Amino acid sequence: MDNYQIAEHFSLLSKLMDIHGENSFKARSYGAAAFNIEKLPMQLSEVPHEELFSIKGIGESTGKKIIELLETGELQALKDIIQKTPPGVIEMLNIKGLGPKKIATVWKEMEIETIGELLYACDENRLKLYKGFGDKTQQNVKEAIEFYQQNQGSHLYAQVEAVVPDIKNYLGKLFGSDKVRLTGAFRRQMETIDELEFIISETNENIKPKFQTAFPPELIEETKEYIIYKLKNGLKLKLYSGKEGTGEKLFRLSASDVFVDAFIKAFPKINFADGKSADDEYIFKQAKIQYIPPYLRETASIIEKAKTNSLPEVIQPNDIKGIIHSHSTWSDGSHSLEQMATAAKEKGLEYLVISDHSKTAAYANGLKEDRIKAQHEEIEKLNEKLKPFKIFKSIESDILNDGKLDYSDNILSTFDLVIASVHSNLKMTEEKAMMRLLTAIENPHTTILGHMTGRLLLSRKGYPVNYEKIFEACIKNKVVIELNAHPSRLDIDWRYIEAAINNGLLISIDPDAHAIEGFDDCKYGVLVAQKAGVTKEKNLSSFSLAEFEAYLKTVKN
Repeated sequence: MDNYQIAEHFSLLSKLMDIHGENSFKARSYGAAAFNIEKLPMQLSEVPHEELFSIKGIGESTGKKIIELLETGELQALKDIIQKTPPGVIEMLNIKGLGPKKIATVWKEMEIETIGELLYACDENRLKLYKGFGDKTQQNVKEAIEFYQQNQGSHLYAQVEAVVPDIKNYLGKLFGSDKVRLTGAFRRQMETIDELEFIISETNENIKPKFQTAFPPELIEETKEYIIYKLKNGLKLKLYSGKEGTGEKLFRLSASDVFVDAFIKAFPKINFADGKSADDEYIFKQAKIQYIPPYLRETASIIEKAKTNSLPEVIQPNDIKGIIHSHSTWSDGSHSLEQMATAAKEKGLEYLVISDHSKTAAYANGLKEDRIKAQHEEIEKLNEKLKPFKIFKSIESDILNDGKLDYSDNILSTFDLVIASVHSNLKMTEEKAMMRLLTAIENPHTTILGHMTGRLLLSRKGYPVNYEKIFEACIKNKVVIELNAHPSRLDIDWRYIEAAINNGLLISIDPDAHAIEGFDDCKYGVLVAQKAGVTKEKNLSSFSLAEFEAYLKTVKN
């Protein structure tokens, strides 16, 4: 059991104790323990039990419960409180804007025990009758429930990627690797996955007995063309069956409907049954055009590019030359500045842009003016020690309600570059959001606009913006738009990037790393950038150290 799983147990215990109105001191202590455990640099499973109690933030009670979790995989106190809590009440913790106190009101005063009942109560305007709920809160809860329900069963690409190799190997052992082909949304590198899809060159009659094990997955649906199972982790596994037509299936299932319809219209004489292999390359050879990778099979326009042999040479993970947008222990990061820089250098990267949180982000230990000077002094010393590797002085400066950044011009001028991001008051109209963003973009110190819409995949839509106006303003003011590569963000949405870069906008694939491990998230930004046809020349973090320094000089002049 890793630290994240341990922290989840303590976090849930804390919240359920609050819902039940139990010992508030203990509830807060378990909540604090969850926060501290998640940020620890070492795995608790690797620490001798007797040493757990000496770790800062872990007291005797918490330490004993950690040992219980590590030894049994369970927490009896959590099991006990779960047993006396309706499942629907626990599920309410997934609804944004509903904390334990409000859930307690919903359950104990309104006598509502499921999300469906709660949505119905919102439709009847019942929530606003209770203390702590008004018209605005009721509407927010209603929208959050609807968004939650729409995304049930969906998973982040990164979450699915973690299990794909095991599932693929397992299917290969069952049916033979030559009969198994990965397809669908995962093959297209979509940012969220509803179903993990495979083509199995076997009949349903031969597939189903293979899944009749001691702990079989749940069979959800069966047709002549496919079988859908639900795995223990909630992921749906869709197996397309049949011994014939693998190439055609692979082609059709690895593309959007728009692309497939356009392709068939452009090449009506294609003989899909002509392929003897279990791949789909023969289809493009018949059409006598460039092979279009699945991640580009989204629009009709890409077919025209393939006809003229002009598909873009898209960016690759190894094209990332530096880490832009990272956090250290100076704010809310898990590793020191030196640890972050050394790790980046060891990965073969050429530079690190350290952009800790600014002073408005008090919750993240944001840097006040005196600490900025101290950090810059450390950076200068480390640059002498680590050269030719270089650390750039940056800050993730909060965009305030009026669009201003939260430092004076004198302070902002001390940084090599500034990332401007919205972190507060995210529930905005488009008019409000645009005012804040455009004002920040026009600030002469802004270099990069961070996570542009504030979205969190599967949990928060992000505030509405006019993309075209944002792009125009960024180009005019020489501001780069970040493609935040964190798997939960991937913000800006790849669907808007192609038009932006065609107009001369530069993006920057940045991991928003709060730990060394976060550097690897650049990969997920690259994968969605590929879908937009981004080349390395259009990505700031692909610039070499010399190119990056030269770029900063041009935008500062």
